Amino acid sequence: MAACFSEAVSESLADARQRVDLALERYTQFPASCPDRLGEAIRYSLLAPGKRLRPTLVLWSAEACGYLGDEAISAACAVEMVHCYSLIHDDLPAMDDDDLRRGRPTCHRAFDEATAILAGDALLALAFETLARDFHPTRLAAAACAELAAAAGATALVGGQADDLDGQFSTPDLGRLQSIHQRKTGAMIRVSLRLGGLAAEASAEQLCALDEYGDKLGLAFQIADDLLDVQGNEATLGKRVHKDNGRGKQTFPAVLGVDASWREARRLIDEAQAALAPLGSQAGKLEALARYVLERNH
Repeated sequence: MAACFSEAVSESLADARQRVDLALERYTQFPASCPDRLGEAIRYSLLAPGKRLRPTLVLWSAEACGYLGDEAISAACAVEMVHCYSLIHDDLPAMDDDDLRRGRPTCHRAFDEATAILAGDALLALAFETLARDFHPTRLAAAACAELAAAAGATALVGGQADDLDGQFSTPDLGRLQSIHQRKTGAMIRVSLRLGGLAAEASAEQLCALDEYGDKLGLAFQIADDLLDVQGNEATLGKRVHKDNGRGKQTFPAVLGVDASWREARRLIDEAQAALAPLGSQAGKLEALARYVLERNH
């Protein structure tokens, strides 16, 4: 039963990933005025094989709110562009100093640091260009830009990364750890769901349900990610494992222990699924995805 469940989710994820990948390919067909090396670095990073979790959340949250069209794809791509920019910059030597991402050398290793920084800069700009031009309904495009900008900014994604770097080798603190990842990881997951809701012109009740689901899912996803760094396989994950402890990073296994971390992740997933109740059966894919977050490598 579990194997069939995971297989069904995997197939749905693969379908969403294909839709997103085709759109990302179109968005990165740059004119001749884009320097060749810069365009190559952008495409190298953005089109690399990945889960496309965040853009999938955009598409599936729109569907959960009753929207069955394909207009949410611009928001899905914009979210992935911001996510990719953040990975390129986080991997830099001055940040997390990683040399492997999605099974390939990181952008600054494949090219150089300056090109990687510029590729990230360009992706951030392209995300908002994409939303401003192509988000539908167009009367909500400004709201979508504001939501994504807030999620990517100093009080959310960037602020979480700053606190994560500042907290290296500090005394373990569960409250601080949760605060970091509710911003660094959680903010982009929540905004993915909200953008899908905006595309569907969701009600206040539906958006509230998506917010609560995203809050729980984001923290559970980070706990699972921390656990995979301890227990995962590099070939499967496509990135280095066992690296967080050596860098003095605060992680959930380090603060809570492995078994307690799994229990906390399961509790959060149960709460995430419960939060979807107001959306009814249309939220079936989101409910399944929550469980898949825990089962992907456990």
